[in-house]
Amino acid sequence: MGSAMPNPKMSLQSDYTSRAQLVTARFPLLTFLSIQSTFWIFANLLLALLIYFHAQAISVTYQVKAMVRFVPILTVSLIMGILYGVGLGLADFYLRKGVFKRKSFARLLLLKTVISFFILTSIVLLLHTVFYDLFKPVFSNAARMPVRGAWKPFYLALAVYYFFMTLMIGFINQMNRRYGPGVLVPLLLGRYRNPREEERIFLFMDLKSSTSIAEQLGHLRYSAFIRDAFSDINQDIAGYNAQIYQYVGDEIVLTWHTREGLRNNSCIRFFFACEKRLRARSPYYQKYYGCVPEFKAGLHEGKVTAVEIGEIKLDVAYHGDTINTTARIQSVC
Repeated sequence: MGSAMPNPKMSLQSDYTSRAQLVTARFPLLTFLSIQSTFWIFANLLLALLIYFHAQAISVTYQVKAMVRFVPILTVSLIMGILYGVGLGLADFYLRKGVFKRKSFARLLLLKTVISFFILTSIVLLLHTVFYDLFKPVFSNAARMPVRGAWKPFYLALAVYYFFMTLMIGFINQMNRRYGPGVLVPLLLGRYRNPREEERIFLFMDLKSSTSIAEQLGHLRYSAFIRDAFSDINQDIAGYNAQIYQYVGDEIVLTWHTREGLRNNSCIRFFFACEKRLRARSPYYQKYYGCVPEFKAGLHEGKVTAVEIGEIKLDVAYHGDTINTTARIQSVC
């Protein structure tokens, strides 16, 4: 592995993206559940506000006493948000692993839909049986829980609302996977709308003997070979705070904020962690492909310009001599 990296002046200000990646790497399940739970708590608070103001509008229009007060419905919405967020978060997290990893998007979507409705039904039944009697003496006459005959329309209303909210959190999760932890918020805030300079480390990893391997395997098996190799490399990305910049054929380009890449030599240790993982997986590669992937790499650090590009397909692009130098270093390895 070739490298050329000066010692930069490191910023004292903690970067949001780096912190998000660090927390995600150390506590992946907890991070995922916290995102899900926070989203569903706010989604349920929004629903509670809609129900409350709707009840107030009916009260004013028909000159009747409001049947809903804010504190009780807020309590129920918080309970539902936490229960549904944790339940759906656990399901979504583990559906990305193991035997489900190779399933098609359509099958996973169908399975998630079934699971989400099962969780929602369980929560409504819980409210109907346990929490109904638990909260009744607390609410007294100030606010009435739905009467027995109203549970069906109550459930249907929740199902419709939760369906669209599930689509929204699914989109958020996909964007997080697309750009990496901690990148979506800066994008939404327009951080890269105008060109800005950043100190970054780039690592170019290119498959060795790619032409001969492609000839040996054929284009279909070769594509599967690359897919599996990149999938294994991805397993180490979070642990070393790396961001995937792009995939180019049989090459993967990774980047770090300089401070994060130099912390514990993460940018260098990442490459050797990938080599170790691929060697550990050599029986699998030998069995299915007859060869084990090996990568050569070039590493460099410096100033680059980051900017949003594209209209139909939005992305963050980096420009500068740093990237060109990294590519040249990698080419002579």
